[in-house]
Amino acid sequence: MKQQSVVTPKNILVPTDLGDGAEEAIDYAVDLARPFGATIHLLNAITLPALGVPELGVALSGTVMDDMMADNLHALEKLIDKRRHRIPFGPPLIKTGDPRDVINEAAKELGADLIVMATHGRRGVSRMLLGSVTELVVRTAPCPVLCVRLHAHEAAA
Repeated sequence: MKQQSVVTPKNILVPTDLGDGAEEAIDYAVDLARPFGATIHLLNAITLPALGVPELGVALSGTVMDDMMADNLHALEKLIDKRRHRIPFGPPLIKTGDPRDVINEAAKELGADLIVMATHGRRGVSRMLLGSVTELVVRTAPCPVLCVRLHAHEAAA
């Protein structure tokens, strides 16, 4: 049996929806990155359906979109600022599109060795209706994916 070499991560992508538990996955990635001197790249994907309701002929104006992107960028910068003293961070990334595609493309562009992302552990109807971005990324990512189960917010789910 051929032995696989272990790659030490140097670029870690951490996609976040900025929701409950976002900090838990980021902190996990920071703790993992420290011994390797890896750089963490935070990514927020703005889902296109959230940008308007095309079925109703409603679309967000450029100003609303710009405001949303600025708000999300500010939120990412705050998450980075709280941890900057512990580990190097790349510039925060805001992209629009299907989260799975955005995450996979960002991983390729950055040459990510690892993706660390949160999972809510939904089951049954909740998972079927909401889908699982994490599960789709695990199946299609160009590099290994580490899923962090969110514990701090389990009671709320």
